[in-house]
Amino acid sequence: MAFQAIGVVGLPGSGKTEVAKAIAGFGIPSIRMGDVVWEELKRRGQQISEENVGKVSNELRKIEGKGAIARLCVSPIETHSRDKPAVVVDGIRGLAEVNVFRDKFGKNFHLIAVWAGEDSRFLRISSRKRDDDPTLRKDFHEKDLRELSWGLGNAIALSDFMIINDGKLEELHGKVMTLFKKILEG
Repeated sequence: MAFQAIGVVGLPGSGKTEVAKAIAGFGIPSIRMGDVVWEELKRRGQQISEENVGKVSNELRKIEGKGAIARLCVSPIETHSRDKPAVVVDGIRGLAEVNVFRDKFGKNFHLIAVWAGEDSRFLRISSRKRDDDPTLRKDFHEKDLRELSWGLGNAIALSDFMIINDGKLEELHGKVMTLFKKILEG
């Protein structure tokens, strides 16, 4: 059986990384799309911050098209897929990225959308203290709008599966386990 590429999409703080971690718990490699942007910032000698990540993300998409970051992830996905049943791709931000993966992996690409309400998402983001997380509600809304401008809403709407992440972490992991088994069974 060919490996399965499993993409995860959702607004900031929805639980994408937790979904990827749950799948990784099965021994499945995970590619975080944001790492491509972080690596570009490091290459330029710039600090990882919400402002810089947003600026470089926009710049890459403007110069190379909205699928730019996905194209940069294809080779690592292929490398990590050797002798594995699946690879999870955390952090898809738009329909153009979905199209890159669908074009490359065809029927072996599956997109999971993760949804959570705004208050839950902001609480999660403000408590995780990642270098590129907004700390003010205003900045949080701006990040949502920026990511929606990349086609995030369309990617969520056209996902193959939807997980509602409005409960406890154990509930999310249970939902992921059930869905992951379904994807592998075909």
